[in-house]
Amino acid sequence: MMTDGLDIGRLEAWFASVVPGFAGPLRATRFAGGQSNPTYRLDGARASYVLRRKPPGVLLPSAHQVDREFRVMKALAGTGVPVPRMVGLCDDPAVIGSMFFVMEHVPGRVFMDARLPGMAPAARAAAYDSMNATIAALHSVDAGAVGLGDFGRPGAYMARQISRWTKQYRASETVPIPAMDRLIEWLGAYTPPEGRVSIVHGDYRMDNLMLHPTQPRAVALLDWELSTLGDPIADFAYHVMVWRIAPDLFRGLAGEDLGALGIPSEAAYVAQYCARTGRAAIADWEYYIVYGIFRIAAILQGIAKRALDGTAEAADAVELGARARPLAEQAWAIAQAVR
Repeated sequence: MMTDGLDIGRLEAWFASVVPGFAGPLRATRFAGGQSNPTYRLDGARASYVLRRKPPGVLLPSAHQVDREFRVMKALAGTGVPVPRMVGLCDDPAVIGSMFFVMEHVPGRVFMDARLPGMAPAARAAAYDSMNATIAALHSVDAGAVGLGDFGRPGAYMARQISRWTKQYRASETVPIPAMDRLIEWLGAYTPPEGRVSIVHGDYRMDNLMLHPTQPRAVALLDWELSTLGDPIADFAYHVMVWRIAPDLFRGLAGEDLGALGIPSEAAYVAQYCARTGRAAIADWEYYIVYGIFRIAAILQGIAKRALDGTAEAADAVELGARARPLAEQAWAIAQAVR
């Protein structure tokens, strides 16, 4: 029987071979959203699970590496980084048509709005503290000790990231954005000195962090597709840039009364992270903020190109894509202030 593109009979047979005491039948429901790796909730007679798969069909060799997601989350179990328990990885395409992994289903809440609507100020403060503690815990993990010493290429992380997102932007240009051209030149002209290397999530933000159903604390960090070994400050700054971006531009906090909301200031949040990771301060902080906003602008330009080509999945793709220019202009204004 096929449900949401899954062969349930074959999937149940795989579960029976991997999960002790498994009891079917399985019911599958695909999660809504634009995940590049299709994700499903599976409900059995005794437990619920989440399945994440490669899309079927011919794919680029470096894309949709669900096996890397499985590997990093399995390695982080017991480290203090909240990750779901991994159930198993299946690399046999005969089961459902592509590689997949299964993890436990973790009940919780996901907030797309960084202002955490509906929460009391004290709860927001606790949620932000938990978000801070989670990324500090991740960056404090000894990659070699958990079997991830070979999880990324050594050295030149920032140079490679700037090159990657520059190429993605150039491949998706639709109309000239002078600020992006200036940012590409500015970011490439100066790269911060290499510091500590750690496991980086690659897409750390509030909406990839699941909070407890009723308590303001993180219970699962999800979406590890871009995880690797790299510069922890770039990873950290990528989600701190929401303090600089207006809510109506891209899920930001700029212009909000943070004190009334219970959300810490950017300076206080950065200080928390420094204390937790043993840093006195962060050098070149504004460079990393500029890089983070540049990267978001490059991603949104990709959405703009797909909208123009008629291949975008998001219903609001045109609106999202149009935000690339103002974000690039904001990043360039910050870069000029740094100079």
